[in-house]
Amino acid sequence: MKVNLRAGSRVALVLLAFCSSLAARDLNQDEALALRQQGVILPLEDLLHQAMGRYPGSRLLEAELEKKHGRYAYEVELVTTEGVVREIKLDASTGVLIKDEED
Repeated sequence: MKVNLRAGSRVALVLLAFCSSLAARDLNQDEALALRQQGVILPLEDLLHQAMGRYPGSRLLEAELEKKHGRYAYEVELVTTEGVVREIKLDASTGVLIKDEED
């Protein structure tokens, strides 16, 4: 039985490209600013206020804007007054809570 490795390689590359397109992509600050100016996403300050309000007195560790499955989300990492690190994910266009879990 003879196998055409070239065809198999092409299929693998297509699958890899497809799967990569489904993975989350972090956006840089210029992209975030452009999306904000276009009205596609809410101001980061509003979403940070919402996230931090869930845990009064918490400190911000990190905030990232990502795009996954065509949807923009802010992932906010914070540390609570008890020293627990939380990961909060908010829809960047609507502010709806997607996830709040201990990290």
